[in-house]
Amino acid sequence: MARPGALALGLAWLFGAVGIGAPRSAAAGQPGRPIPGGSNVLFIVVDDLRPALGSYGDMLVRSPNIDQLASRSVVFQNAFAQQAVCAPSRVSFLTGRRPDTTRLYDFNSYWRVHAGNYSTLPQYFKENGYITMSVGKVFHPGISSNHSDDYPYSWTIPAFHPSSEKYENTKVCRGKDGTLHANLICPVNVTEMPQGTLPDIQSTEEAIRLLNIVKESDSKFFLAVGYHKPHIPFRYPQEFLKLYPLENITLAPDPDVPKRLPSVAYNPWTDIRHREDVEALNISFPYGPVPKDFQRKIRQSYFASVSYLDMLVGKLLNALDDAGLSHNTIVVFTADHGWSLGEHGEWAKYSNFDIATRVPLMFYVPGITAPPFRPGQKLFPFIDPFAQVPRPAPAGKPKEMVELVSLFPTLADLAGLKVPPACPQPSFHVPLCTDGRSMLPYFPPIGGGPESNSGEGGEEEKSSSSAVAFSQYPRPGDVPEWDSDLPALQDIRVMGYSIRTADYRCTLWLGFNPSTFTANLSDIHAGELYFAASDPDQDHNMYNRVGSGSLKQKLCKVLEH
Repeated sequence: MARPGALALGLAWLFGAVGIGAPRSAAAGQPGRPIPGGSNVLFIVVDDLRPALGSYGDMLVRSPNIDQLASRSVVFQNAFAQQAVCAPSRVSFLTGRRPDTTRLYDFNSYWRVHAGNYSTLPQYFKENGYITMSVGKVFHPGISSNHSDDYPYSWTIPAFHPSSEKYENTKVCRGKDGTLHANLICPVNVTEMPQGTLPDIQSTEEAIRLLNIVKESDSKFFLAVGYHKPHIPFRYPQEFLKLYPLENITLAPDPDVPKRLPSVAYNPWTDIRHREDVEALNISFPYGPVPKDFQRKIRQSYFASVSYLDMLVGKLLNALDDAGLSHNTIVVFTADHGWSLGEHGEWAKYSNFDIATRVPLMFYVPGITAPPFRPGQKLFPFIDPFAQVPRPAPAGKPKEMVELVSLFPTLADLAGLKVPPACPQPSFHVPLCTDGRSMLPYFPPIGGGPESNSGEGGEEEKSSSSAVAFSQYPRPGDVPEWDSDLPALQDIRVMGYSIRTADYRCTLWLGFNPSTFTANLSDIHAGELYFAASDPDQDHNMYNRVGSGSLKQKLCKVLEH
């Protein structure tokens, strides 16, 4: 058996009243290079965003504001989530631990009670003198964050959730019949929405309000802003459809279920099947294809949602400029996981494919990833997504495989805090450690030197390249069922453990015991093996076609890292 975890209002007064000293500065890097020790942090996390951005080479999507951030950032080309579903992914990267350690594979438990009283990324900053604030969807709301977004552990003040959030899945989409529906595709007139707004608009307004408060303070801050879009339903201002004429929308390059895909690996996208407009299509379960005209509409609305998101991120970054904080604030932009837009015949996350696990990841670090700040300079002027602007050149390196579980040690390292030590195995008794590693060696020369801040065992970690990324996904059984996408813990019988290297992705679907949280290495239900050079879209499973058993064993050691 595999061991567990083997893969494993009063705010203005508050800022004035709390005396906070600067945290320890970062160790010296290259002579003459500015070091961001004690910098503020703006942490932007987006829901269900695959790297569908101009800065990642997407030739259709208009994302000028995020691309502008990318042009001043270190942009990671191959960053992967540890589980392609919201709550487990967020708890994983916010604690720096893998799902087998948080023991959260669904939405129905709180890690501090269920697994261990682990420290979180914002909690660590709070304990080191930062004011920490959460706006929007950062932790997944509900049981998985103790119905409080982990307040007061992680946040100095209670987390903000937009009041219009409760209407996300209600009947607010006006159909052709003139009545309101709970649809998947839902472009809207914002003025007609409940409260005359949308959740992400409210979150942006609140984040800007907080920036205008903190600019008057000498206290360091960690502000996390979580955006709902492009998560379904695709409810966004209808004018963004103009950016994507339907005749310009193509189908996925591989819209069919791969012939050699194990049935356990397929997700039947049950969450969109329950939307009224999809229900009306009478699509057979589990493999029935979405009609091609509706496929184009789904893709159109996803891209429109991304451009709507880009507009809001642009307003937030412009406000950071206007508050005079761009010169001393680290900005991180990422997503909790990706989303399939018809690839492999799937319309969701819920898998170990790259399309579901690969995410955008970029770090803007003042004076490091961009030239030194000049007084009065606008680093992030707002760009109208409807304006004609040159398409950006795709961002370059680094192309190493990195994981979201490494966000915690990387941000600690960038801010000049001691990097938490590497977790032992198992680590259920250790409140502060990380399964990730600092990504500073991939930045312009500020990390990896002899005076690094790494914690216990950190020097060894920082001197080696992170060559692999791990993901996992649970299933209730070997064939698609109505709970295949989101099985409750007690229903999990198979766990897909996946390793991604520069050359291949290998996934083993292993028998899993939800009572002991263990996988049986000798109980292999299915395997997948895709080679990046010859099969970048992961359509041709070679697991049963690789002749040498020893080669498969060498490539698929997914639980031995």
